Amino acid sequence: MKNIAFNDLKSYVELNIGSFHKSRLESLKKLKLEDILKRKNPYLYKAKNILVSGELVKIILDAHLSSQEEGIFGNFLEGLAIYINSKVFNGKKSSAEGIDLEFDRDGKRFIVAIKSGPNWGNSGQISKMRDNFTKAKRILRTSGSKVEIIAVNGCCYGRDNNPDKGDYFKYCGQKFWEFISGDNKLYTELIEPLGHKAKEKNEAFEKEHAKIVNLFTQEFCDKFCSKGVINWAELVKFNSGEIKT
Repeated sequence: MKNIAFNDLKSYVELNIGSFHKSRLESLKKLKLEDILKRKNPYLYKAKNILVSGELVKIILDAHLSSQEEGIFGNFLEGLAIYINSKVFNGKKSSAEGIDLEFDRDGKRFIVAIKSGPNWGNSGQISKMRDNFTKAKRILRTSGSKVEIIAVNGCCYGRDNNPDKGDYFKYCGQKFWEFISGDNKLYTELIEPLGHKAKEKNEAFEKEHAKIVNLFTQEFCDKFCSKGVINWAELVKFNSGEIKT
């Protein structure tokens, strides 16, 4: 096992964190009001008695962006985890379906499905991950490998105090980063380089965000307001009404 130098880690983050900010900004620019209105629950916002159209637009937009950013940043963290593991244990991106990382440690082969946080999936998605683990193990065994194969669901943040799930292990937060690097302090050392040019990048994002909120508010008022009042019935029809063909 090798140790990863902090400067290598810092260089990787600074070189690649820009892709997160770029994807985030590009995604914002591509959004259409009607798309996010179709995906959110109008009954919820009526129950919260939101009266100002600009406020409603911003809440719906930010809820959409938050879930989207989780996915974008999750891809960055997956790449970071694979990079760190490659430096320490010579791990590699797996070619098996649903498996993100493969590496050998302590005479065992680990196959890892990387997720952002511990509450990433429903029962169907977890069942699919289990199937992917089973298929990957079968493929590795038919290739002639006699090494013990261990499946791991790795989560980049959070906790799970019961890691043994029977047919796989679930390591979260500190435990996950230590598992792929051998360093129990790595999970805190990651924080500092992630802020590279964050202020500069976020200023560009906030400027575009304000522009989108203003444009969407104007469009929303034109379509779903009557004499300055939100027409909730029209909004519900747009969101949930049957489309006649």
